[in-house]
Parts: sequence; C-alpha cells; structure tokens
Amino acid sequence: MRRSIFEPEHEQLRQTARRYIEREVAPNAEKWEANGIVDRSAYSAAGRYGLIGFNMPEEYGGGGSDDFRFNAVIVEELAKFGFLTPALSVHNDIVGPYFKSLATPEQKERWLPGYTTGELIGAIAMSEPSAGSDLAGIRTTAVRSGPDWILSGSKTFISAGINSDLVIVVARTDPAAGHKGFSLLVVERGMAGFERGRKLDKMGQPAQDTAELSFTDVRIPAANLLGEENRGFYHLMENLPSERLSIAVAAVAGARETLRTTLQYARDRTAFGQPIGSFQHNRFVLAELDTELDIAQQYVDRCLQAVADGDFNAVDAAKVKWWSTELAKRVVDACLQLHGGYGYMNEYKVAKDFVDTRIQTIYGGTTEVMKDLIGRSLGL
Repeated sequence: MRRSIFEPEHEQLRQTARRYIEREVAPNAEKWEANGIVDRSAYSAAGRYGLIGFNMPEEYGGGGSDDFRFNAVIVEELAKFGFLTPALSVHNDIVGPYFKSLATPEQKERWLPGYTTGELIGAIAMSEPSAGSDLAGIRTTAVRSGPDWILSGSKTFISAGINSDLVIVVARTDPAAGHKGFSLLVVERGMAGFERGRKLDKMGQPAQDTAELSFTDVRIPAANLLGEENRGFYHLMENLPSERLSIAVAAVAGARETLRTTLQYARDRTAFGQPIGSFQHNRFVLAELDTELDIAQQYVDRCLQAVADGDFNAVDAAKVKWWSTELAKRVVDACLQLHGGYGYMNEYKVAKDFVDTRIQTIYGGTTEVMKDLIGRSLGL
C-alpha cells in the first residue's frame, strides 16, 4: 500500500541516509562487528551528512526542525541495513529531545554545538541492576554538597554507554518523595568517579556499545542539572513517547526488509522441483506477514502524523511500541523458518535479524509494561 505520510523533503533526506549507509556504514560494518563497537567517527560523519542535529535549534548549528518524520526516515533506513550501525536513534530520538526541551541557554551553549556535529555523543542512564522498567526501584542517589551534587550508584544496559560523552543520569534527589524525588543530572566524560564497566556481551546487536556505568561520589556542578530539580520523573514521561515510536518505526521497517529478502529467497530456493514460495502453506505464511506489516505500517504512519499534529500521547506510544515489536518478532521468526537450515547460518542476514530484533520487545519498556500502561488508561 502506498504511503502518504512523507513529503518530498523527507524523501530527499532518505536518499542522503542511503548514501551515508553506502559510503560510511557498509564498508565498516564487518570491522565494527569484529571490534564489538562502532567507531566514533561514524557519528561525526553522520553530522556532516545532516543526519544528526537537524532537530536542534539553528543558533547552535542545528537544522531547527520539529518534524519527527525526518527522524523516522533515518530510523527506517538504518533499520533496513541492520544493527551494525551507529546509534543515531539514541542520539536523535531519545537523548536529543531532553537537551532541546530542558537545557538552559548556558547548557545549550556548552553542549549543543558539539552535539549537532556528532563530536559529542549522548546517552541516557535509567536502568539499574535491580530496576529496569520499574523506575520506582532506582537506587542511584545525588545529594547536595554546597553548589554541587554528589552522585553515587550504578546503571546497566546503557546504549552508547562506551562512546557517550554526555550521559543523562536519572537519580534520586529526594528519597522520601517517591516518584516526585527524581532529577536528571548530566555526567560528562572524564568526571572523577565516573567509570565505564564492561561492554555487555549480548546475544544480538554486537556493534552497539551497551555498557555498565558506575558513579562513585561523582561531583557534578549544579549547572549540570537538566530540567527542574525533583521533576525528573515527569521529564521522562514527556520524552519516552518519542523513544517508543522510534522503536516501533525501526521494528516495522526492519521486519519489512527481512520479509523482502525472504520473498526473494522463496522465489530462488527450490525443493521437490519447485520454488519453496510456490507451496500453498508458504504462500499463505508470506501473504499473512505482508498483510500484517501493511496494517502495522498504517498505524505507525498515523502515529507519525499525530506527532506532527501535536496529538500523540503516552498511551498511543505504548500501543504502537508493543504491537509493532511483537509483530516484528513473529515476522522474523517465520522468515527464518522459511529459510530452513540456511536461516540458522550467520552468513544469512535473517539469522542476524533474528537475534538483533529480539530486544525490541524489551528495551524502551517491555511489552508487559506497555500493556499495563494501556490497561490503566482504560480505568482498570
């Protein structure tokens, strides 16, 4: 089904994203996979192509765009290639909005020029060893010491944890206030007491630098408080919908690419003297996947339009996130099955897609948490 959500300027950016992937990503993907991390230079290259910073204020070197459809175009093209790419979605869709909406003029002057060029890489640290989707379980604390904050605690599963220069840390600043006692503090590379632990050994997405972070009495200037003191939970709730929509966009685009390559395989691979796609069962499976992806794409595009119209909320984000990622999981699993034994071989992209997409129903809020959020919105 033809999509109508994008305009010519979005498709122009899509072509730019494809050139970036062809020239800067594809030639280096195997090296990044072997090294277990994407080179920092990939971010600065993305800056030169205009793939980061386009949604930042023009006075700090950005493009000044508030149109999330530009974000979606980049996410889609990277998802089609796979996960041997820089974490531009973390930079643009997850971390960037916090700096854009919450930073003071002084903070923007310090951080945004480098952020828009890719010289400074961002991350956000929410999850902890004992607190994932349950933010109420966060134990990292920050206490005032004169004009500064003293930050102590640890975080895990932090995307861009190794490469990042600016880490937005969620910490308890008023332990007695429950969810009203969180604040966001920006920890900068090189601060004393800030250490990066091991790069986590994941089953998929090997080039994505997911890491453990620790903070031992890190002295953070009061000028690094992002947003309002003790309003961190509300700041998170305001920004999480864009993260979840970005994950949904990637899930559908990636699953669609997996299906495209599987269709070609089903035409080329023969069994019992005929293409495997010509068997009725296989035809039906492929027909179902194609239909479901078309339906999901329409819902994702409607959500993108809702963002443009200022009519997108946390419940919408939860719905599109859980549905799209669960669908992607089913699509990739079915496509691997259609590849037979070859689907289990890492030389085939479908095998990497199988392990790479599995995390999508977990990060950004698990499927179960998304359903609970939706259920509570129904008065249950």
